[in-house]
Amino acid sequence: MGGKLGFYLLKFFCHSFVVAQAEIASTVENHPVEDPPSSRFTWTIENFSRLNIKKHYSDVFFVGGYKWRILIFPKGNNVGHLSMYLDVADSANLPYGWIRYAQFSLAVVNQIHNKYTVRKDTQHQFNARESDWGFTSFMPLNELYDPGRGYLVNDTCIIEAEVTVRRVMDYWSYDSKKETGYVGLKNQGATCYMNSLLQTLYHIPYFRKAVYHMPTTENDIPSGSIPLALQSLFYKLQYTDNSVATKELTKSFGWDTYDSFMQHDVQELNRVLCEKLEYKMKGTVVEGTIQQLFEGHHMNYIECINVDYKSTRKESFYDLQLDVKGCRDVYASFDKYVEVERLEGDNKYHAEQHGLQDAKKGVLFIDFPPVLQLQLKRFEYDFMRDTMVKINDRYEFPLQLDLDRENGKYLSPDADRSVRNLYTLHSVLVHSGGVHGGHYYAFIRPTLTDQWFKFDDERVTKEDMKRALEEQYGGEEELPPTNPGFNNLPFKFTKYSNAYMLVYIRESDKEKIICNVDEKDIAEHLRVRPERLTKEQEDKEHKKKEKAEAHLYTIIKVARNEDLIEQIGRDVYFDLVDHDKVRSFRIQKQIPFNIFKLLFGLIVLPLMNSIIRTCYILWIDDIDDFGPQEEVAKEFGVPVQFQRFWLFAKRQNHTYRPNRPLTLQEETQSVNTFYFCIFSFFGIQQFLF
Repeated sequence: MGGKLGFYLLKFFCHSFVVAQAEIASTVENHPVEDPPSSRFTWTIENFSRLNIKKHYSDVFFVGGYKWRILIFPKGNNVGHLSMYLDVADSANLPYGWIRYAQFSLAVVNQIHNKYTVRKDTQHQFNARESDWGFTSFMPLNELYDPGRGYLVNDTCIIEAEVTVRRVMDYWSYDSKKETGYVGLKNQGATCYMNSLLQTLYHIPYFRKAVYHMPTTENDIPSGSIPLALQSLFYKLQYTDNSVATKELTKSFGWDTYDSFMQHDVQELNRVLCEKLEYKMKGTVVEGTIQQLFEGHHMNYIECINVDYKSTRKESFYDLQLDVKGCRDVYASFDKYVEVERLEGDNKYHAEQHGLQDAKKGVLFIDFPPVLQLQLKRFEYDFMRDTMVKINDRYEFPLQLDLDRENGKYLSPDADRSVRNLYTLHSVLVHSGGVHGGHYYAFIRPTLTDQWFKFDDERVTKEDMKRALEEQYGGEEELPPTNPGFNNLPFKFTKYSNAYMLVYIRESDKEKIICNVDEKDIAEHLRVRPERLTKEQEDKEHKKKEKAEAHLYTIIKVARNEDLIEQIGRDVYFDLVDHDKVRSFRIQKQIPFNIFKLLFGLIVLPLMNSIIRTCYILWIDDIDDFGPQEEVAKEFGVPVQFQRFWLFAKRQNHTYRPNRPLTLQEETQSVNTFYFCIFSFFGIQQFLF
């Protein structure tokens, strides 16, 4: 009897069986999300100045069915500012694939004058990995801790949060394309500065047309070709209805994921991008476009005062860096740019054949480009403090800029005076925050009409001129004294959102620059029919939905008799099948196990013989480890009565062997109930075990 049992055991192992290993079930969403799920939370912190901890969390509050809290760094997060974030309180236990969009504002309440409460708003897609978001440089610590400012009263600080949480499909109920005619760019983590620059360049139609005419082929790979990646991005901005991803473009820069989460210098990115495009345009129909649009020239000169000697050097520029500190507006910066320096005393100039001479040194402009890019020096090195600082001084810029003013004071004697250097403002790029971080966005008027648009990553909104200009001057706002009769000094509050780059277009070149760009300017391999574009968008939405619902599903792998025969005695001697080579399919975790048996009977592979029906290996795995699954054939089946599933036990040598069959009661439970279990399945007709 023992020999016969051993024979059947051997036959059982050698024919086939099913092993299933259940994944740890994700935490079930306990609180249903309502629409719109919004909440306001007030946090009163007493003895604030005595907090000697780096991080400080508020109590938990619920919004949209989930736990949230405020996180602050009372002494700053390695900066001289209060740092404040919104945090998902239970991020370690979130369901797999959990994603929520939140629009929120954080505020430090001014307890003397509420109108001077410091409030900042933003939005973010929260998930288990990015579970907090906010402002590293919320407000200067010296202002916060100054008892006269009104933020600390009786050493008590009051913080407010207003939070609206939406599911993925609800968050962008605002349709940028429908409301404005334009779409935004997705933020990869810290790429808002790049998005602002790209939107500015895209909305210079002559530049966009030149990019379209760069020679590329359908065999090129966008992630390996800056021209093709930029063409593709511009095409999608022009013709799609939803925000556009920039990953292909950043990959073409050679950036990895880490680079996408680092804020680079906008001016450097602009120059590198233009240099690469300029190089790629050589020898093509658009050669010289970058120079034609952005290149100007100035003359550096040194002129002796007492002898007839002058030295000059012509230089080109694609953008101009203008001083902000000490200058009230753009004209003051240009005055400073061409300011004459005296070389005398110990600093005399050594002129050829004339020895040391008193001289004057300066810069004058030979010509300005059709598109004038002005970089405002908002960030400077402070030698006294030995650190970089942001200059938040008030700095005005006009809607129209006249660089021929005062009889051409900025122009060199060699400049062509027949060219009228009158410019109109096209774009205002804004930085909100401090030197160690912040947010970037752009105000643009694409066709130079009175209508401005704000391009803030994915979101595009209509804005008025005051918002685009005056509110971006920066500077301070005064708070009237609390007790005027006591000669109190007025309080001053710094504005941390201000312009850092301006783009002007010359009036005489306006029609050429703001030209029409249509499909005839776009290479055939870039053109996508509307129905194909719609299908691509639908596919993306479907994949996004699948990803959001991934925690509801699991992967079940199925091994056939042949899989065991191929494995046993080959590479691994103790395991009965190579798990990486077997077929797999997707199934809901909550499905009852007996229903799964019925479904499984419809989709399993052919029967091997009439006695031992067939044996399979199956286990449950993390869905993210697999791509789209191959559909299993449905024309063969195994009746439910011929199926039996076994619990397996793990042995000391890390292999698995059958322990006991599932009971009828256990089979009524859901698939994901069997945590850390291994199943063995086999169908039998006459053979009993």
